[in-house]
Amino acid sequence: MTSVKFSDYVVGPQKKLLLIAGPCVIESEELIMRTAEALINATEGLPLQFVFKSSYKKANRTSLHGFSGLPFEEALGILRKVKETFHIPVLTDIHTEQEVGAVADVADVLQIPAFLCRQTDLLLAAGNSGRVINIKKGQFLSPEGMQHAAEKVKSTGNESIMLTERGSTFGYSDLVVDMRGLITMASTGYPVVFDATHSVQIPGGKSSTSGGRPEFIVPLARAALATGAVSGIFMEAHPDPANAFSDAGSQLNLELVPRALKEMLQIYAASIELRK
Repeated sequence: MTSVKFSDYVVGPQKKLLLIAGPCVIESEELIMRTAEALINATEGLPLQFVFKSSYKKANRTSLHGFSGLPFEEALGILRKVKETFHIPVLTDIHTEQEVGAVADVADVLQIPAFLCRQTDLLLAAGNSGRVINIKKGQFLSPEGMQHAAEKVKSTGNESIMLTERGSTFGYSDLVVDMRGLITMASTGYPVVFDATHSVQIPGGKSSTSGGRPEFIVPLARAALATGAVSGIFMEAHPDPANAFSDAGSQLNLELVPRALKEMLQIYAASIELRK
């Protein structure tokens, strides 16, 4: 398996665990800066590689009336402030080819949303940015199918690719995580990340918002790390999840992050020992 390098991080097998964490969407500068600082404090001194995550836009809200984000330039400016204030890498989603240049000027990692993982033009534009590309597996896609998404990015000459599992559609209103898929995705040769928060979503049916089962976030993360196939954990965290503007039912409360990280790191260390 290849390793992915950015900033002073190296992501791959038997490297320090990658943690991608932050609020689902940029709600305000105050909330983002406060959350980033809390996550930095929670990860300080731990054998982790922390990347701050927040979306400048949510382009796939269940309802037309759902909060989709602040104005583009304002939201990117807040991400830049996080990066420059705390000296940490940042990750955010991209949705169209036209957004790539401006976003790549700020973010260290460009993320392809799950619903867009087959959008060829978007994947090519992302690859041509030269940034690390994190491709989320669509809820409709098999783990084997992620090879094709990765090859589209690789065709640009950019091999800094990570693949993220976020659960598969199970019926009309639930997601299920097949842990076998993590091993299958790792066989592509790219580092695999497990999205522990979107995997507990309950997609909106008649409801105008998606629900979730946050009590399963940490157990699923522990299970994913135990497979030995995962190099990173993606985990949305918020100081007040119940009142979050997006994904209120599937973000981890900031207060629970320190204990969650302790448990996950213990299992990650054990999985590395077992593979020696």
